[in-house]
Amino acid sequence: QVQLVESGGGAVQAGGSLRLSCAASVRTFNSYAVGWFRQAPGKEREFVAAMNWSGARTVYTDSVKGRFTISRDNAKNTVSLQMNSLKPEDTAVYYCAANRNAESTTLNYDFWGQGTQVTVSS
Repeated sequence: QVQLVESGGGAVQAGGSLRLSCAASVRTFNSYAVGWFRQAPGKEREFVAAMNWSGARTVYTDSVKGRFTISRDNAKNTVSLQMNSLKPEDTAVYYCAANRNAESTTLNYDFWGQGTQVTVSS
């Protein structure tokens, strides 16, 4: 079982930045693909970014390309999401996820964190 714990959420004004982190409890974290998802009130959970086990491949949803960057540190069992030029529409609960298989843009991940709130005001 893999436990994922997100941190770094908060409130920021439009145009600001936040960095989310996700710590994994498993020593073999470097064999897992990772992803970030978000869920706004009244909406379905949606894909944000994902990275394969080595960090060689990344994929982003179109709305965050050029603004968000996913990264990982396998030595520290962490994955991060740097979010710049934030917009009010980025407001959501952000979740990290881990997958034994290849990185995915769908919700088909084996393990999920509890989420961290990001609020962007205009």
